[in-house]
Amino acid sequence: MARICEICGKGKQIGNNVSHANNKSKREWLPNLQTVRIVKEGKTYTARLCTKCIKKGNFQKAV
Repeated sequence: MARICEICGKGKQIGNNVSHANNKSKREWLPNLQTVRIVKEGKTYTARLCTKCIKKGNFQKAV
């Protein structure tokens, strides 16, 4: 399963770890995804949303 927010599309970012000696090794930053039960088009299902989208509240939570 991809680590992508289903509302905004936020995904992982890739960059480098840089040591004091300026050695570089690849690393990635992952978004803070949470599983939330939402209602979309009258159907309830679980979605993986980033915390920024959850705080915005631009979706309808399932009861």
